[in-house]
Amino acid sequence: MRKEYDFSKAERGKFYRKGALLRLPIYLDSRLQNRLQRLAQRNHEQLRELVYRLLEKDVRTAQ
Repeated sequence: MRKEYDFSKAERGKFYRKGALLRLPIYLDSRLQNRLQRLAQRNHEQLRELVYRLLEKDVRTAQ
């Protein structure tokens, strides 16, 4: 990295998009991901579907 950067020609909010949908990446440790992957395969579903279903159930329970 440089010691200093020149922001004199920078444009504030250049990449800001009001109302843009932000998708959150979720990083799992390899042990948990492998476990969930096996469970998803057993249930004949994609990993993302299983994780979504489990998170949705947990949120409902927490309310």
